[in-house]
This record gives sequence, C-alpha cells and structure tokens, in this order.
Amino acid sequence: MDMREIQVFRAVMQAGTTSKAANLLGISQPAISQSIRKLEESSGLRLFERVRGRLVATPEAGALMEEVDRCFAGFELIEHRIRSLKSFGVGRLAIGSLPALGTGFMPRAIAAFGLVDRGLQMSFQIMSSREVLRQVAAGQLDFGLMADELSVAGLEHSVFLRTPGVIAMHSRHPLANKKVIDARDLVEHPFIALNPEDASRRRLEAALQTVDLNLRPMLETPYSNSVCEFALNGVGIGMVHPIMALDYLSRGLTIKRLSLEVSFTCLLVFRSGTPLSGNAKAMLKVMRIQLENDLKKMQAALG
Repeated sequence: MDMREIQVFRAVMQAGTTSKAANLLGISQPAISQSIRKLEESSGLRLFERVRGRLVATPEAGALMEEVDRCFAGFELIEHRIRSLKSFGVGRLAIGSLPALGTGFMPRAIAAFGLVDRGLQMSFQIMSSREVLRQVAAGQLDFGLMADELSVAGLEHSVFLRTPGVIAMHSRHPLANKKVIDARDLVEHPFIALNPEDASRRRLEAALQTVDLNLRPMLETPYSNSVCEFALNGVGIGMVHPIMALDYLSRGLTIKRLSLEVSFTCLLVFRSGTPLSGNAKAMLKVMRIQLENDLKKMQAALG
C-alpha cells in the first residue's frame, strides 16, 4: 500500500461517499474506486461492502481508520512544527497548564518574562492534567504544569507547588468573620466540591473521615475557578487552590484557613532525555519568582 491509497481511504471514510471524496481530493470517482480496490488487494482486507453502487465501511475499515488518524495527527504536528521553525526559528516555547495555575498565575509570570524583549514566541494552553501529560509525552510541549492525580512514570517531574487548600466564600457569608474554618463547618453549610476524581477532594474526604465526618457536597464542579465563581454568587463555600483564589479577592471573595491539613500539589513535567532549552529554564526561573510573590499575597489575605 502507498500513501496515495491511504489518503484516498481516509477521504472516503471522512466524506462518506466516493463522490464527496473525489471532490475533496480533486480526482475522479473511478480513480477513487481503483485506489480503494488496490488498497484492499495489497492489505488483504475487505474495507468496504458494495451496496447498490455505494461503499459501506466494514468494521476492519473502522479499525484501520483509527490508526490512520493517529498517523495523520503526527504528520500534521510535524507540518505545524516546520511552519513554526520557518516563522520563528528555535525562539519558541510551548507550555501547558492545568486551570488552577493557568488562568491567573501563568499570565502574570509570562508578562513578567517579557516575550517582546526576548524576541520569543510562545504557545500557552490551559488544559486538563491528562492532556498536559499526553502532550508533554508526545513532545508537543516543552514542559507542563499538572495535578498529582495521574501517574507521571516515564517523564521527568518535580513538585512545583504544594500548598494547603483554603476555604472560599463570599465576604458576606456567615463564616466570613471566622479566622479558621472547622471541619464541622464544611458539613453544616452548603458545600461546593471539586469532582470526586480530584486528588485534593479525595484528601479532603480522608481528612474529614479521621474526625468522623463525611463530605456531602451540594454541588460538584471540576475546577477551583468555578468553585470561586459559585461562592461569589452565594451558592456555598468550597475548598480551592489558594493561588487561583487570589484573582477573585477584589471581586468580594474571602479565603480562610482550614483546621485540617489538605494540600493541593502541582507537578512540573517534561520529557525524559530532552534537556530544557535556555528559554524554558529562564521561564521557569521567572515562574518561581512569581510564585513566591503570589504566596506572600496569599498569606497577607489569610491574615
């Protein structure tokens, strides 16, 4: 089989008909049919059933399409990288971050880094920890920031931040005058929880069980920023990442210490055997300085 036959097969699978595939590729329908026939002969697979002059994909065609899509995704990544190198040379960084540090902290750090002064182009994406892990492993990111609920085996990694969670609420909430929130407060007031698979949520539940309490969330949501938004709207209280919460204090959010020790952990991950570039190391240095500044602001907010 050759690349031309694979391209025709992919076009037919995506378009659904030989006529649409022909228009997509700019070739004739007989040429499409001939390529499909040659691919079936060379592979020894029956990829399409001929039903009233139409091609109907077989299960074997569906399985092959999954592999073809993976291969083409790799080709598209290479083409994207080539275009980037033509436009920007090696002066480019690609970074991914979980939302807790991606929406406030990282923009502050990137601004302090000074892309214009450095003549550097950057791709910065906010994504789930699972997607950070996948893209770092695939070499699509120079490095990433992710939570600790997934295995990072095979990647270089270190703890970027480990800090106790804080309880977020509107400044007019009945608990807003307390300096420290007790464990029982979490079960006696409407509680907004992170999703059950979140590592910090699991640590919170385990800590509550040590004092014979069970978490009964009124609302579940995947990210600290959405917990903050719900708290600001008076829905309830919730445990959030303290760095994320900084961005909401000016809008009326209050954060309080929790009597239980429940941490949020963020990992820095990058590919094994691929040394970080000078630009990546410089970015990480700025990120650590910004983190120190943000932690000081957090301590001041907690009083």
